[in-house]
Amino acid sequence: MAEKTAPVSARVVLQQCLHAKLQVKPAEVDSDAEWVEIQRGMVIYICFFKGATEGIIPKMVGALLNVKLCELDSGKYVSVLDLPGHVLVVPQATLGGRAKGKSMQYHGNIDKEDGKRLYELLVSRCEQQLSSSGACVEAGVAVQHGTYGNRQVLKLDTNGPFTHLMDF
Repeated sequence: MAEKTAPVSARVVLQQCLHAKLQVKPAEVDSDAEWVEIQRGMVIYICFFKGATEGIIPKMVGALLNVKLCELDSGKYVSVLDLPGHVLVVPQATLGGRAKGKSMQYHGNIDKEDGKRLYELLVSRCEQQLSSSGACVEAGVAVQHGTYGNRQVLKLDTNGPFTHLMDF
């Protein structure tokens, strides 16, 4: 008998980075584009699926900020909290896509209002975790984030194709 697996509530892609810059508002006739930026740390791309609830957020943040993916000069891997490093959270609805023929469909993604609420909770919980780490506070690292539901431009410098996919 096949083992039944729980449905996936969220999909995350983690990318260690040396520098990342995310456009959160495009330039307009009367204003420049707005950007957020981080130095060495980690970019977290996040997509929530239908059925995701607030209960998943603590588990996700604990796993994301404590997984050892950041490489030190010595070659040792540490968590972004131990580095200490910056965090950039980017909403990425396309992680929920499924190919159907020659197109992509996103029927499994959470609705926009619930997704935005969970995204904001995730960002807030990441901020709390970094601010409760003495090493992170001392190093002045921060959490930056994109704008949920908007197209954004990302510029990323990395020290290798060190990308990981995690489902929650």
